[in-house]
Amino acid sequence: MKQEKEELKKINTIYKKGDVQKAIELCQIGLQHNPTNADLHIRLGDLYLAWHLDIYTSSQYVDEAITEYQCALETYMDSAEVYFKIGQAHFFKGDLDRAINYLNMAIKKNEKYSKSYYLLAEIYTKKARFADAISYAQKAVKLKSFKNSCAHFLLYNLYKLSAFKNFRMSIKSKMELLLSFLTLPFDGQAIKNVARAASYFKFFPILMRGYYQIQTKGLSQAIDIYIQAIEEAPGFVPLYCLLGDIYRSVGQYEDAITEYKTAIWLDCLNIPAYRHLCQTYEEQGDYDNAIEVYKKLITILPSMPDFHSNLANIYYLKGEIDEAISHYQAAITLNPNKQWTSIISQTLGYVHQQSGKDLDAAISAYQSAYLLTPDDIDIYVNLGSAFYDKEDYDNALTVYRSALELDPTNAKIHCNLGFLHWGKSDTDEAIKEYELAIEYDKTYDIAYNNLGVIYLDDLGRVQQAIEFFTKAIEYNPNYALAHFNLARAITIKGDKIEAAKLYQIAQDINKITNELDPQDIVGKINDLFQS
Repeated sequence: MKQEKEELKKINTIYKKGDVQKAIELCQIGLQHNPTNADLHIRLGDLYLAWHLDIYTSSQYVDEAITEYQCALETYMDSAEVYFKIGQAHFFKGDLDRAINYLNMAIKKNEKYSKSYYLLAEIYTKKARFADAISYAQKAVKLKSFKNSCAHFLLYNLYKLSAFKNFRMSIKSKMELLLSFLTLPFDGQAIKNVARAASYFKFFPILMRGYYQIQTKGLSQAIDIYIQAIEEAPGFVPLYCLLGDIYRSVGQYEDAITEYKTAIWLDCLNIPAYRHLCQTYEEQGDYDNAIEVYKKLITILPSMPDFHSNLANIYYLKGEIDEAISHYQAAITLNPNKQWTSIISQTLGYVHQQSGKDLDAAISAYQSAYLLTPDDIDIYVNLGSAFYDKEDYDNALTVYRSALELDPTNAKIHCNLGFLHWGKSDTDEAIKEYELAIEYDKTYDIAYNNLGVIYLDDLGRVQQAIEFFTKAIEYNPNYALAHFNLARAITIKGDKIEAAKLYQIAQDINKITNELDPQDIVGKINDLFQS
């Protein structure tokens, strides 16, 4: 027994000097002489785990640690500590469910084993089950209030998530931060964490070198610098985010995703890493994965309105209108900024209007935006358009006239008024408004096109119509409808070959812009050569 204690003492002395490999070798030699020495198995497991967690090594020794702890468990079947160590090793391996099982076994063996409660809180934080995380962290603090700086600091971060719009939670968060400082001298693990964080300052010159390369467009050199830094310190989280940003900027999306995911694994509350991961998925067009990450972000910070609005945008792009509407409404509810909320309200109105589901809801959303920012001309345009779609022409006219009081020379308002009068069969007023729109914006392609349609279909003045359609195409060569209408006018003039060319151009452009029903174009082309 005395010899075994001397062996452990020698191993610990060597470990404290920083020679982990030599300490491991001594443990292995000791176990060759006495394979059933459970204490040596535990110590060897601890050394393997310490080596695994060293930020200056990329080697993986967690499986070896688990093996040693399991060997010790054969002797210490009722040891809460050994179960905790196995659970801890599985946690660092990333096998969270298995870690939970072992930690629960540790608590079963000893209900007052504080470390197990704290580590369970860490695990449930990674799983975004924050209520459970808070509960376990509180239990850890209750058992060792003055020796649990880590648990206090975790509670500080967890409470801070809810402090965005909750003053009481903000106070609780600050109290936990204060307690984490006060109890730091009594918590060995917390002291190690602080020392580990302090050691990152030595990487500041590397970060500056990388930043300089980025600013001078030496992106490949910056990538090499950060990769080398990660190899030297695999546990330094900011490096992964920086490397991910560079990969993303050069279009290496899969590499960027890997780096952001690594940063999130190392720090599950790393909000910038989540944000950049979402943006990367969006840029790839991978909306399903972007949605899942935004949902995780909302779980972490449910009171952040931009998460809801960004998620709503993705749902809208996917055509999932009800989900989009729900998250736009959540964003509006959460955000106190008038300008921002007005924009989201207008977006919500647009979604209601374009989906054709609920014009009254669209009008209500636009009116809410108006109350927030009554000088925003776009609101009048959108609100008038919604009233028009509802065939409430009188209210649409009132809205547009109110808009002109704010901005009499607004070409878009005049164009919309032209469309409104045209829809009411008031051709003369429609022409006046379209002419005003063109007067205030000489390049207004829509006004030229619509004016051309009136001259072609309502007045029968083909040549003038051709001139207006030609102007529309001049200012917007990718305007499929203008090409289509010009082809109709040219057909009346008798030039079927030129008309066919124009219909073909309209058909090609329409494949991208989707302005027209493709069958309408095909029908017109067929009609040309059947008569």
